[in-house]
Amino acid sequence: MRHSLPVAPQFFVTAPQPCPYLPGRTERKLFTAMQGEHAGALHDSLSKQGFRRSQNVLYRPSCGDCTACLSARIRARDFKPSRNQSRVLHRNADLRRRIIAPRATREQFSLFRSYLDSRHADGGMADMTLMEYAAMVEETPVNTRLVEYRDRATRELVAVCLTDILDDGVSMVYSFFDPSRAATSPGTFLILDHIGIATGMALPHVYLGYWVPGSARMGYKARFHPLEVYAGGKWQEVHDPAHFPQAAHPLSVEPVAEQVARITLPDLRPAKG
Repeated sequence: MRHSLPVAPQFFVTAPQPCPYLPGRTERKLFTAMQGEHAGALHDSLSKQGFRRSQNVLYRPSCGDCTACLSARIRARDFKPSRNQSRVLHRNADLRRRIIAPRATREQFSLFRSYLDSRHADGGMADMTLMEYAAMVEETPVNTRLVEYRDRATRELVAVCLTDILDDGVSMVYSFFDPSRAATSPGTFLILDHIGIATGMALPHVYLGYWVPGSARMGYKARFHPLEVYAGGKWQEVHDPAHFPQAAHPLSVEPVAEQVARITLPDLRPAKG
């Protein structure tokens, strides 16, 4: 007897665990796996509906009593840097960008470990090994690149971003940098440079991951304009961050079955031939 995988993706929910952004709250994720010839189409479609990628999994928050986490993206074609952002570009003019295939190296991992030890020593990735780092970089069923930044003079690796190419933008999956260069604002520079990458490819958006109003760790994302967030089933421009409160009430969250029912899927039928 011949068996085939279901055409429609199957959605699941993780068990609740402590929220990494807002103290005293728990988080839960809705997720599905990507596989086969339609992985790219599913990735493109669900990214437009607030999902993010981690290896071959797409996920978005589905917390039981909170809707504070909002998927965020910059409208790259309409972006104009502020004075401070222009200074950040100038301070990092000594860096040279190189876009390569998603292949992990020990040099990248050494920089990755320095970044984690300096800025996220108590985070969920703090104990990541070289093999786990390689899996994060290389296990991708979609169009993914590594963007490396090196000092023009010394050729030293200074920053790296794992970047997905979508049909309507670039998605910054994960980035890290030399913590000794913190004074030059390399995190801000990576976003600014990805805006340049997107506009150079005639793609309208830069996807930043999740923005959490009230979280100091996420506040920097609100400094990029125009910023859009996925809320209430649509993308909305953020004019005032205060208009997006930290919603925390069971009635503010739809049941999981209704969330799944509202997801729009691309045509995933097998190609004829």
